[in-house]
This record gives sequence, structure tokens and C-alpha cells, in this order.
Amino acid sequence: MRLLQIASLLIVLAAAFGTVNYFVLRLPSSIGILLVALVTSVAMLALDLVLPHFALADQLREVVLGIDFSDALLEGMLGLLLFAGALHVKVSDLAKQWPVVLLMATLGVAISTAIVGLGFAWVTGMPLLVALVFGALISPTDPVAVLGVLRAANLRRSLETTIAGESLFNDGVGYVVYLILVGLAFGATGHGAGGGEEPSQLAAAAQLFAQEALGGALIGLGLGYLVFRIMRRIDDPALEVLITLALAFGGYELSVALHVSAPIMAVCAGLLIGDIGARHGMSEKTREYVETFWHLIDEILNAVLFLLIGLEVFAVEFEQSFFLASALAIGLGLLARFGAVAVPILLLRPLRDFGPGTVPIMTWGGLKGGISVALALSLPDSEWKALILTATYCVVIFSIVVQGLTVGRLATRVGRQPELM
Repeated sequence: MRLLQIASLLIVLAAAFGTVNYFVLRLPSSIGILLVALVTSVAMLALDLVLPHFALADQLREVVLGIDFSDALLEGMLGLLLFAGALHVKVSDLAKQWPVVLLMATLGVAISTAIVGLGFAWVTGMPLLVALVFGALISPTDPVAVLGVLRAANLRRSLETTIAGESLFNDGVGYVVYLILVGLAFGATGHGAGGGEEPSQLAAAAQLFAQEALGGALIGLGLGYLVFRIMRRIDDPALEVLITLALAFGGYELSVALHVSAPIMAVCAGLLIGDIGARHGMSEKTREYVETFWHLIDEILNAVLFLLIGLEVFAVEFEQSFFLASALAIGLGLLARFGAVAVPILLLRPLRDFGPGTVPIMTWGGLKGGISVALALSLPDSEWKALILTATYCVVIFSIVVQGLTVGRLATRVGRQPELM
């Protein structure tokens, strides 16, 4: 299928499944679209077992596998989604929570990766480095899923800022950690390199992390400031919307070309434009245009992304031997998320107060999403890829459907008390 045909099909399906959700399920839009897509996909698979001559599942599988989910998300939608999400986070609010956000986006990702990696290696017999890759790709919370749920959860402002900020930044950090571990697991060390090469590999990994993370932040802030200075001299709402779109697209591709973290670039640029740019570089009419445009982009891409997650069931090999490991992966993911939240809070508790329910809300609200699936699909071919993909898909579906539909009630029960942070 041509690109335009694929895009048309996805938009039509997202609209159709969204309509079904609106009239029948009445769930939050993204989760409802995912569920309808997932049920439809499973129904097609079941129908093929009963009526094999129709071969509907095979036809749909061919279409789904023809869509490069990893490229579509990591090289296409992700920059727009992160930029849109960052636009709605105020730098002044984020500055108050920066110690928590920083620790959770760095130390938290490391703790979660280690817990999942060690546990999954023990459960499956998988090589430790390969299991750590799995830990890295499911450790970051997905900003698309998290920010979508936050809109309906009505959390305390400080807690909402912490969760949103962490999800935006740990996504970029987690992606860098994933790249490093993939290089170690499937590169020289993955083929039994000698121990003498390990120090140089660790040094190269540290250099790569610094280059990706710091480089992405610097380019994002630099481009964001340049666009801000340009927009201060312009009073044309339509043109200024176009300029922000050029920043999101062009900055992301420039970061990819320069081998720095494009997700971190998109977040930093979005934060600067959404706060400083909106207050000092835009007229009121332009702010309305920019906010409305990026809200629509966010909603439309969210719908398409969650539709794709539901359809990706055709790309997963559900072998019976994988089910137990996948169920244990869900438990490991929750345990790792608890560690990623609790340890930074324990370290910071002597220095600041935390509101009620912070640990359970952030643990249960740490949703996984399309980024994890995309990273699993982009893994090099190996004997472990099918298991990792199946476990990742199960973790993501459980996270979005079960955690996403209940985190609001959890927040109502344990978190609705006066601000303490």
C-alpha cells in the first residue's frame, strides 16, 4: 500500500473506532480506540480459526506488517507528540519539582531497568544484557499515555507536574539507555567479547549518553530560543503556528542527523515555546491559535497511535510458553516502577514534604505505551526477540487498559488532600 493509502486507512479506522467508543463503551477516547481495535483484531484471528477460507486475519496481518510501526512512531509521530505535550507544562511549575523529576528520570530509569532485567533474566534464562534491554524499553513511562490519562484524573497540580515532567524526560533518557544496552547486548559483547574491551565499551557508553542527552537539550533550547526571538517580531497567528510546526519537525530531524536525543530536543523546545514563548513572544490571538492547533494534533495522533497499538497484535507471536513470562513481566514492571518512584522520594524526603498518595499514584500511573512496542519491534533479530515483543505488548496493554482506567479512582481515594509539595 502507498503511504497515502495507509494514512487514509488509519484515519478512517481511528474515526470509526472512536465513534464506536463514543456511543458504546464511553471510555476515554484513546483507551476506547485501543480496546475496539484490539477486540476487532482478536475477532479477526478467531474468525480465521473458524472459517479459515476467508483468510481475513492474513490480509490484515499483511497490511499491519506493511506499516513500519517503529519508524512511524520514532521517526514521525513522537516528535510532534512530545512537543505538544511539553507545550502544556509550565516551566515555573516544573522548576519547583525539578529535583524529583531529575531523579526519577535518571536514577529511576536505572533502578527500573536493573530490577526488570535481573528478574526477567532469572525467570526466562535470557542473557542478562538482553534482559536489561527489555528492562530499558519498558522502564520509561510513555508521555502520550500518561498525559492523556492526566487530563481526566484531576490530580493535585504539583503531582500532575511531577508525573508529566518525569514522563517527558524519562522517555528521552530511557531511549538513550536502550540504545546503549542494545549496542552492548547485540554488538561486540553480545558475541562474547573479551573482558579487556569492557572498560572502553563502558566509556563509550557514557560518552554516548552525554552526547545524546546533553546534545538534545542544548539543541532544543537553542532552536526554541531562536524561534521565540523570531516570533516576537511577528504578529501573524497562522504563520506562527507554521513556525512552531517547523520547529517540531525540523528540530527532530536535525537531532537525528546530529546523533543527539531527538525526544529530549522536542521536550526542551516545547517547554520553552509553551511557557516563555507564549508569555513573551505571542499575542493572545496567536496563543489561542497555537494551543488549539497543537491540541488537535495531539488528539489526532493519540487516536492513530492507540489504534496502531491495538492492531499490532498481528505482529506478536503468542506462543503458549510466552504467557507465563509475560504475566511475570507485568508484575516485574510494577515492582520496578515502585522502586523507581520510592527510592528518589526516600532520598528527597528529608529535604521536602510530599503530598498524600504520591508513591501509589505515581507507581500505578506510570503507564507504558507505543514507545515500548516500537523499541521492541526495532530490536535486532535474535532468538529472544519474539519473547521480548510478546512480553512488552502484554505489559503495555495491561498498563493502558487496567492502570489507565483505574488511576483516576486511585487518585480520588488516596490523593485528594491539600498541597504539600
